[in-house]
Amino acid sequence: MDFNLSEEHAGFADAVRRFAQDKLAAGALQRAHSSTYPHDVARLLADQGLLGIAFAEADGGQGGSLMHAVLAIQEVAQVCPKSADIVQAGNFGPIRTFVEYATAAQKQRWLPGLLSGQQLIALGMSEPEAGSAVTELTTTAKRDGDHYLINGSKVFSTNSPEASLFLVYVRFGPGLDGIGSVLIERDAPGFAIGEPSAFMSGEQWCQLYMDNCRIPADNLLLGPGGFKKQISGFNVERLGNASRSLALGRLCYNLAREHVLIRKQFGRPLCEFQGIQWKFADMALKLESAQLLLYKAAMEGEQGLPSAHSTAMAKLACNQAGWDVANEALQAMGGMGYSRESIVEYCVRRIRGWMIAGGSIEMLKNRIAEGVFERSFSQRPPKSA
Repeated sequence: MDFNLSEEHAGFADAVRRFAQDKLAAGALQRAHSSTYPHDVARLLADQGLLGIAFAEADGGQGGSLMHAVLAIQEVAQVCPKSADIVQAGNFGPIRTFVEYATAAQKQRWLPGLLSGQQLIALGMSEPEAGSAVTELTTTAKRDGDHYLINGSKVFSTNSPEASLFLVYVRFGPGLDGIGSVLIERDAPGFAIGEPSAFMSGEQWCQLYMDNCRIPADNLLLGPGGFKKQISGFNVERLGNASRSLALGRLCYNLAREHVLIRKQFGRPLCEFQGIQWKFADMALKLESAQLLLYKAAMEGEQGLPSAHSTAMAKLACNQAGWDVANEALQAMGGMGYSRESIVEYCVRRIRGWMIAGGSIEMLKNRIAEGVFERSFSQRPPKSA
């Protein structure tokens, strides 16, 4: 079995790597520490064809594959982590669900702006009382003539301070089959965006409030019964999360490797101490093992959507490897790793969030166990007789 990238994939990765080093390396640390969305970089990435990589050309995309998108995120992330977030936002998450299920009219209206880097779409899924148990969401959508009235609130919405369009999970009726989604524009009547809050990484989010928010019926994305379709797209989103986790871990590994080759203590380079050598042996093993699981899931996408089992395995492995490696790299670099003069401490904070977002590592283990035992396990307590 050949574990190397194909000639075409390797050539694509090399082209993205050269672009990133030429255009994105300068200012990478400053972007990481900035809370604002780098719209100039978004337009640059769009011009390079790195938004909508795996979308059909008829939709304005590049006609590539999930593997191309994964490779692009990895190569950009290892040069400028903040720029990789833009590649993620232009290929995975809500934009992918939108492209998969939007009507022709909806695509014509919003996709050009999204794929040119001029606009940004955010996801409204989590609620104050509905996180991992997303099916317990209470935000409602009720038909009112040619409109829908939306009531509820959302939290932890990535890119919400900057987004112009929001893909919002709503409840049309009771039960799982009552869940679907709508598209809400930033200036919709009855839609309010709260003051920005910050995650540990410095990334900002805003609470979303819908108080009889009135949207045209044409803004319906998926009606009742659409939840499973939405989640199938969400499984793919995990590959973007996994790619960034692993790439940032590898970036930290490379910086720490350079550091211990040069830095001397007690008259010897740090790399000559066995304790350091064992750290790097463990780090290399974790990176390579997780990389194979990520590529396996991405290659499944060459023939359609990867399985939920494969994406859960890939995300768990990459989250854990990225975190372990970045944390050990920081330790190996000592004070310099802990300092904001190095991008390593930012990577540690950033990766930690991905162990929660997109499916926590605990929920991923539950999903993997369902694949192992070929049955589902409800997390809810049994109903009383």
